[in-house]
Amino acid sequence: MDDFYVRYYVGHKGRFGHEFLEYEFRPDGKLRYANNSNYKNDTCIRKELTVSKEVLKEVARIVRESEVMKGDDKNWPEPDREGRQELTIVFGDEHIEFVTSKIGSLLDVQNSKDPDGFRKFYYLVQDLKCMVLSLITLHMKIKPI
Repeated sequence: MDDFYVRYYVGHKGRFGHEFLEYEFRPDGKLRYANNSNYKNDTCIRKELTVSKEVLKEVARIVRESEVMKGDDKNWPEPDREGRQELTIVFGDEHIEFVTSKIGSLLDVQNSKDPDGFRKFYYLVQDLKCMVLSLITLHMKIKPI
């Protein structure tokens, strides 16, 4: 999967500093994750692990089937003081970057100028975030019998 890369970032700068969640799948199989919050003096959580080619193929399948790469963020809400989201995907010869505001709920998606495209984005980043958190949990917390 030398021609596949995904990076997602969501964050804002506020009362507790720069708070964000970020993950990326790199072509060499590296999965990098960071979650930063200064709420109640929390520290930045960083995890890095290597996933198999099969996992990367599954991530690529999820991205492809989401059809998000057919979309365009020109009719999505602009980043604002509430925060921003960024999604970068490199898939073969295609390279696309989306930048939009944070999504509070599906109502924000439905009320956008492009609800169909924005919904595809919303569900893709949620699916990938669940996959990332599951992989990290499996990798970091499984105890051998």
